[in-house]
Amino acid sequence: MTQRSPQVTVRRNRTLALASALVKGVVAAGLGLGSLTVLVMVVWISSPYPDSGPGGALRAAAGVWLLAHGAGLVRPDTLSGVPAPVGMVPLLLVLGPVWLAHRAARDAAESQEPQEGAREGARAELRERSGGPSRVGAFCAVTAGYLLVVAGAAAYARGGPLHADPDTLAFPVALVVAGAAAAGVWTAAGRPFGPAPSWSPLAVQEAVARTLFRQRTETAFRSAAAGLAVLLGGGALLVAVALGRNAGAAQDAFLGLAGDWTGRIAVLLLAAALAPNAALWGAAYGLGPGFSLGAGATATPLGLDGTPALPRFPLLAAVPDQGPGALPNWAALAVPVAAALAVAWFTARRAAPADTPRARAWSPRETVLVTLLAALGCGAGTALLTAVAGGPIGTGALSVFGPVWWLTGPAALVWTAAIGVPAALLLRLWRLRTPGWAWRRDVPEADELPEPEAEEEAEEDGVVPGRTRQWWAPWRARRATAGEDGEAEPAGPASPAASSVPAPDPAPEATPGFEPYDFLPTDPWHGKENREARWASLKQDSGGLMADFPADRTPDRTPDRTAGQADRAESADPGGPASTP
Repeated sequence: MTQRSPQVTVRRNRTLALASALVKGVVAAGLGLGSLTVLVMVVWISSPYPDSGPGGALRAAAGVWLLAHGAGLVRPDTLSGVPAPVGMVPLLLVLGPVWLAHRAARDAAESQEPQEGAREGARAELRERSGGPSRVGAFCAVTAGYLLVVAGAAAYARGGPLHADPDTLAFPVALVVAGAAAAGVWTAAGRPFGPAPSWSPLAVQEAVARTLFRQRTETAFRSAAAGLAVLLGGGALLVAVALGRNAGAAQDAFLGLAGDWTGRIAVLLLAAALAPNAALWGAAYGLGPGFSLGAGATATPLGLDGTPALPRFPLLAAVPDQGPGALPNWAALAVPVAAALAVAWFTARRAAPADTPRARAWSPRETVLVTLLAALGCGAGTALLTAVAGGPIGTGALSVFGPVWWLTGPAALVWTAAIGVPAALLLRLWRLRTPGWAWRRDVPEADELPEPEAEEEAEEDGVVPGRTRQWWAPWRARRATAGEDGEAEPAGPASPAASSVPAPDPAPEATPGFEPYDFLPTDPWHGKENREARWASLKQDSGGLMADFPADRTPDRTPDRTAGQADRAESADPGGPASTP
């Protein structure tokens, strides 16, 4: 649907191009809202006892769609008559709106980009001539179009069972949409790592401009993402194990919420949407701070303190029992340890790659700094996700529900830094250990001599197959013209200088203490064998660019030149024998 969204074919009008980007944002928001509305309407139609008309169902769908963007909802219909807030965001529902906004901005930016082969200056000039919007213009247009639909949905849901809190529409709804659109424009531009802002210190600008800084930063982000993924996976595993142990309570809660199959499907869909939230709760439990189960009740590996106010929901059956924690509860601490080891492993892989010489590996100081930066990223990501994984679901005791982000984030930072830094250094040493007992052979330095086996397998031209031409190749080619004992072959009888050219000295390699640069060889440079060896070496190094013809292409034309000179001399002398008819 986004590929077939309305596009403007007239590229020379900047206003129409911006309108096209605006329409892309509207279509992306409409697709997300329409998909969720269809799902809610199917559940409402199949329900045997609906408590509202189609208007109420549509307004509830609009409210749930706004909740997927992080908006806080208000439920006015309560038993006490006091409106109850709903601030817990089902994280699985966030993926759809964020992906649609990202893709709309990416398509809007890519549709205005000139051809790939153009340089930056030419690309900017073509963009100006075509009238297409800049990347900033595409971002603003897509974001504005998306937020127009957000404002309309918030106004429509005002009279429904779930309406949005106006204070949350600017933050975090507008921030989420703008962030997704900015990521889409950045993706369309090739994910560049641009220069630092002009207001930043000069040292920061110089550091960002260096390639090594970018490589270290990329490694830190990858390691932080790996650690965060391990935390989420470990938290999901803890929840699955706890649900398996309390399967009976989970089944009773599931069957007690709805008696018909339509209600059970709705409960199942809600549980699936809250599954990422449960994984983050498990990660917070393993990190140590745990999560709140109402005002005055906290669950940690040490135990469950206070009296929890638990609603009847299947996922909450994984909550530990009251009392001090036992050995299975303490086993949850393996989750942050595994996350820290993942950060260390991904950092050590780039600090000491398997195909890099030892001298080019990162220093211990660089390894420590990158690991600390990755730990900081892992802690920041954990704090951000846990901030939206919980929230109030009512008033009174249910006003505090879920993990506390300002405790979970620092805990993730401390775990990954305290275990990840020593583990990264140990893994770096393990990957750089001596080749005698290593799992891989270390790569030799560029200035080291080849192994004797490689020299024996070398061709006569002095070039080892699969390697570049080395400095000793010409001298090996000249030695190929000599005998195996290192002495030159005797000149034939046809050689006029055979008696005057003495035999060369033995091969210098046979002399003790020989160094390659002690002297230069005295054999003829322009010999036929040496010329052919040099020509073969140049042909092999050219990569197939040189034509296939012999080294000495010009034949010996001395007899022809002599005969031609004689003919010209005889024709010039009319009295000679050549002038006789």
